[in-house]
Amino acid sequence: MVNIIEVKNLTRKFNGLTAVDDISFEVKKGEIFGFLGPNGAGKSTTINMLSTIIAPTNGNALVNGFSIIGDKDEVRKSIGLVFQDPSLDDRLTADENLCFHARLYGVPKDEYNKRIEEVLKLVELWDRKDDIVKTFSGGMKRRLEIARGLIHYPAVLFLDEPTLGLDPQTRVHIWDYIMKLKREREMTIFMTTHYMNEAEYCDRIGIIDNGKIVALDTPANLKKMVGGDIISLTSQDKQTLKKELEEKYGKEVKEEDDILKIEVVEGEKFMPRLFNELQTKIDSISLKKPALDDVFLFLTGRKIREEEASSKDFMRNFMRMRGR
Repeated sequence: MVNIIEVKNLTRKFNGLTAVDDISFEVKKGEIFGFLGPNGAGKSTTINMLSTIIAPTNGNALVNGFSIIGDKDEVRKSIGLVFQDPSLDDRLTADENLCFHARLYGVPKDEYNKRIEEVLKLVELWDRKDDIVKTFSGGMKRRLEIARGLIHYPAVLFLDEPTLGLDPQTRVHIWDYIMKLKREREMTIFMTTHYMNEAEYCDRIGIIDNGKIVALDTPANLKKMVGGDIISLTSQDKQTLKKELEEKYGKEVKEEDDILKIEVVEGEKFMPRLFNELQTKIDSISLKKPALDDVFLFLTGRKIREEEASSKDFMRNFMRMRGR
């Protein structure tokens, strides 16, 4: 599969502090790539460099075949951006917001109407195109921002916390649109999120901490790093059950209060064996598979949390540079 983003030895220093430390990775065309990291890890700095907002101290990257150093304008034409903070003009209509953005990106005037209709229908806002944005709900505004990011048909769509602050039902709808983009347009999605259940949608995830890429793999493979599945059992004859488990399966059995825990591979396949093979009566049984939260904690020593820094300045700077 063709790489649409290629990062080579990318480094950024601020007043002697290394925010991004010699990182290299690729993003494949048409994949959803998750970029995760705690506050101050270098995530935003990396995205700012890939978006040509700031220049790297060392290294380079290609976005859609264009250098972020030598081909900045071409890179900017190749990407769409949806930011964490609201960036629409709520005094304009949905149609006017999209027209304004299309002009910034040099979309030919005779194509405005066709593209606006297409992206608004994609996010199910076509019937609200002439309504003032301040009358929209939070979810509708988020959908409009995604439509705006698509108006110039970008090769790569950057999504910064695309569902932050939205209710669960709206988050599901937003992800329906994102998956539709991947499926129908083979669009590459480069996203950040602190919702670990959303990261499960990603084809691959890169985790950055202290300016370095500490892991990059599929969600399934990342979860294998922290161990196997945990089966928890209770029994009125706990010690007999523990002994039987250890002797029959040759595995360590841990005790936590009245619960016995055993680590296995493919727990959903192992559990039926327990029912069929154990002689000791089981009162209850449950299965816990490793989660991305566990991976993040294992690799960084902390839980992922919501970014504190605002992206309003990021948007402002990007629009200013597009106007040059």
